[in-house]
Amino acid sequence: MRKPYVAGNWKMNLDRAGAVKLAQEVARQSDGRGVEVGVAPPFVYVSAVSEALRGTGIHVAAQNCYYEASGAFTGEVSPGMVLDAGADSVIIGHSERRHIFGETDEQVNKKVRSALAAGLNVILCIGETLDEREANKTESVCERHTREGLKGVAAEQMAKVVVAYEPVWAIGTGKTATPGQAQEVHAFVRGLVAKLYNKQTADALRIQYGGSVKADNALELMSQADIDGALVGGASLKVEPFLAIIAAAQKAKGL
Repeated sequence: MRKPYVAGNWKMNLDRAGAVKLAQEVARQSDGRGVEVGVAPPFVYVSAVSEALRGTGIHVAAQNCYYEASGAFTGEVSPGMVLDAGADSVIIGHSERRHIFGETDEQVNKKVRSALAAGLNVILCIGETLDEREANKTESVCERHTREGLKGVAAEQMAKVVVAYEPVWAIGTGKTATPGQAQEVHAFVRGLVAKLYNKQTADALRIQYGGSVKADNALELMSQADIDGALVGGASLKVEPFLAIIAAAQKAKGL
């Protein structure tokens, strides 16, 4: 069975003390039984959160990185810097990066390959807008994001990749894809990865759902066969709801 993975994307929230306290409380109160747990603080707090979580087994992720190792790229952070700050993972291609900051599929792919080459784990985000869903383009958009995002990634590197399906229309809106809608896309993506690589790679791939995941909908979502965890936004900013989502993952997978 694929080990479920619940990760909290804190986005541009919290201060240093609040980030450290939240991380410490998640570590203290979560038994983590059978579930991988991760948090993605703002980059300026990655070192402090990494230090607070040392030895706990909880992953620390950056929310983004650049694809060059160094150079005149003001404001950017390289994969090596992410590692040096104490993180072991990075979120790449989040819809906010694509739609607010204009990241292209080509840029996302460069970041994925650079992060993997540096030794980071990658959470690759994919997902359609409301207009694309209403135009019946969900599968074509998710296929493009997946195919282009993984271009040049070898099968043996896929063990360090998690895909997060995040319908853009459900992020921060309070709207959530129904479990059936989410499962349909997750199954489609798994089938696509089987075509791009092989069945063994596809069966091992973990696909998270993200988009207004809360304590009261997490169990039903993660009970679906192809949903292997959650990438959680707002609900990860407080200990109790985040722990409830982790517990939902345990219950959903019979752990």
